Amino acid sequence: MNKKLYACLIILLPSLVLGQGVNCHTITPSDSVFFYEQRLYAPGDYGSRNWRIPAICTLGDGTLLAVCDKRKHNEGDLPQDIDIVCRRSTDNGRTWSPPATIAQGKGLKQGYGDPALVVCQNGDVVLTFVGGNGLFASTADDPISTYFCRSTDGGTTWSAPVDITSTLWGGQAANPACRHYRCSFCASGNGLCLRRGKHKGRLLFAAAMRRGDAWALDNFVLYSDDNGHSWQVSEKAFEGGDEAKLIELVDGSVLMSVRQNGARGYTVSTDGGITWSPQGTWPEMTTNACNGDLLRLSATDEGARQNILLHSIPNSLQRENVSIFLSYDEGRSWQTPVSLCPGPSVYSSLTLLQDGTIGCFLEKNTPDGCELWYQNFTYAWLLQQIK
Repeated sequence: MNKKLYACLIILLPSLVLGQGVNCHTITPSDSVFFYEQRLYAPGDYGSRNWRIPAICTLGDGTLLAVCDKRKHNEGDLPQDIDIVCRRSTDNGRTWSPPATIAQGKGLKQGYGDPALVVCQNGDVVLTFVGGNGLFASTADDPISTYFCRSTDGGTTWSAPVDITSTLWGGQAANPACRHYRCSFCASGNGLCLRRGKHKGRLLFAAAMRRGDAWALDNFVLYSDDNGHSWQVSEKAFEGGDEAKLIELVDGSVLMSVRQNGARGYTVSTDGGITWSPQGTWPEMTTNACNGDLLRLSATDEGARQNILLHSIPNSLQRENVSIFLSYDEGRSWQTPVSLCPGPSVYSSLTLLQDGTIGCFLEKNTPDGCELWYQNFTYAWLLQQIK
């Protein structure tokens, strides 16, 4: 394993509040300024030519789950032969279990990909992913299918995948507005479990659906009020969207950040993700069309001194320089991106660890192919890079 550990000056941090999946109480994080990274997968590891599509979450006992695509024969998306695998860490990402297979591909159009995780209010972990045909080749007779599975033992074992495709799009879709769509997938990385208001405990994933015969995608939200055992579909959230992520704001509303080439898109829901405001863009976050992630670092309604949101995304119009943007006004604006990987880099997923530090699972592109790296750093380290 390649490892880097940087120990810098000491600074006293305010208390931060733990994020989704971690027991909800106020803690004092590590007061040292540090950045640590470790490569989890390189081309050729564990008998696979390629690795892509990171997703990471923190469980209530502090365990980390890192889930990704094992792209065995090439780096292509579905319908290629892809497995979904999971590694666990119980020491903040310093050591990891060998990868365990959650869903095993068995050939062309028999693979799975694009995992997204959420930790339920009851502690279960729910995972969604797609399988079968490719996104833009999907038809009613030969679809890309959406699956859910569950772990009740901290990611050690997983239930068999359940196909919910017919609920989402096509002639039997639960939302009539989705019956003329022909495919759907959820953005890999993190879903959201609401912690405020009358919809507390609701699970949400942002989905991109393809309109009829068009090449355009629109965003909807899949939501569940029974810990992911059944699912419903929101009204249209963003027209002309793509991979999107969600975060809960302190007033109980839900912010969606949407992949765009150029200024990144956004929209807001005030009813738990069912209906959505007119869409807008963040000109200060002009980036490559890429998947990133949102993370709440602290919230004033949970005892912290200020509201802090983090957004990981390439700070470039190319697939390079994955960075962290910071917001102190609940996502109305974004400031001072801090680079996590100045070279070629693509997708990323964020989580808040039990000690108040930040975890990132991201793709770094090398001449040999995509590598997946785990990074762990403090808010103090981010502030140090800004000064």
